[in-house]
Amino acid sequence: MDLLDFALNLLLGLALGTLGGLFGIGGGLIAIPALGVLFDLDQQLAQGTALVMVVPNVLLALWRYHQRNRIEPRHALTLALSSLLFALLGARWAVTLDAERMRLGFVIFLLLLALYNLSRLFFRPPAALAEMRYPWPWLSVLGSGAGLLGGLFGVGGAVLATPVLTGLFGTTQVMAQGLSLALAAPSTGVTLATYALHGHVDWLLGLPLALGGLLSISWGVRFAHALPEPLLRALFSAFLLLCALLLGLKA
Repeated sequence: MDLLDFALNLLLGLALGTLGGLFGIGGGLIAIPALGVLFDLDQQLAQGTALVMVVPNVLLALWRYHQRNRIEPRHALTLALSSLLFALLGARWAVTLDAERMRLGFVIFLLLLALYNLSRLFFRPPAALAEMRYPWPWLSVLGSGAGLLGGLFGVGGAVLATPVLTGLFGTTQVMAQGLSLALAAPSTGVTLATYALHGHVDWLLGLPLALGGLLSISWGVRFAHALPEPLLRALFSAFLLLCALLLGLKA
């Protein structure tokens, strides 16, 4: 990789890191279709390479969210531990699947999630609560499902957890995004290790993306706390549709 390629990948990482901080997802969702379309990587390689950026970005974003909006340790640990085992199972399954079927499955997942979030813009959601609507042990069920999804697709567990936390548990959007990062932190690490062991990581491409993301993810977290919640939810839905479109274009 020459200096120009490194600089361009660093700039791409800056953009992805900002989006990751804004939506509480580490930038991985947009990185996967971007890597597939721009660099012609197959689905598993795109997912594994994106995780090189996602893992440090998630850890930094989690710390920034906790600084601005304290995350309850008991809730964070429940989500993190329950997601860890199921992420390992999902990742081991993912490296054996056909790349084309994985890509189509990921597109369908993004479209369904975007439609769900868009529906919440037209139907008034329940007001956010000071305490969660359901007892905290129920978070382990969410962590297990989101961890399996994250292991299978490389990312996605945090994206699933955010609307579930706001819609079912009654948290605010910002609180949900912080808890989703706590869920994603250990599961993305074990998923990256699994993909790397099976040769599905391009480290030379992923490292400058990771550096750019670390430099910019705090900007996204700052924007997330400054924007009105309905606008943040609308942007999140548009972001998911864009990801699905980009990934669908890679035939």
